[in-house]
Amino acid sequence: MAARFSCRSFRPKPVPRAIIERILKTAQMTASWCNSQPWRVEITSGAATQRFRELMYEAASSGKPSSGDFPFPREYTGVYLARRRESGFQLYNALGIERGDKAGYAKQALENYNLFGAPHVAIIHTDEALGTYGAIDCGGYVTSFMLAAQALGVATVPQAALAFHSDLVRQHFSLGDDRRVVCGISFGYPDREHKANSYRTNRADIADAVRFVGD
Repeated sequence: MAARFSCRSFRPKPVPRAIIERILKTAQMTASWCNSQPWRVEITSGAATQRFRELMYEAASSGKPSSGDFPFPREYTGVYLARRRESGFQLYNALGIERGDKAGYAKQALENYNLFGAPHVAIIHTDEALGTYGAIDCGGYVTSFMLAAQALGVATVPQAALAFHSDLVRQHFSLGDDRRVVCGISFGYPDREHKANSYRTNRADIADAVRFVGD
């Protein structure tokens, strides 16, 4: 848990199928409401990753309107805004993007759709009928996937950005109309020399997140 970070530059070397299957086997143990296990996963490799990368990058760079299946945050305020800004400026500072350089911000944001150069992406989707709680269970799966990957030396980055164009994702992977795209996870071996991987985000103190009630 302490070693995991959101990797924003990957080496092109693919992850062996046996390693990916070990990650999936571990992640499948994730707890879910009534053991419903609502997650379904599409995993790309090789040319399939490149086709998806090109599709998503073209959609984002052309200004295609967002079409997410779940409501995006209405706004960030207070401590949530402060944390978001801090995280963003850590990335920009590491990359040498000057504060206020909106073109630089936008260019870096598009790297989400380049999958940060990852050789693989996992698309996580759930059943529409299970609603918000199906998505919550998928969130648990995403964490399990990332921790299992970390334990095997594989880096990850969870990406809500890939769910911004859920209609394209559904069409590309021939998913049914009842499937709801939660997020993507780009994964592979990290480029440890890249400046985007040189910093680590902070975490709030327990006292800022937890209230103990009773003795």
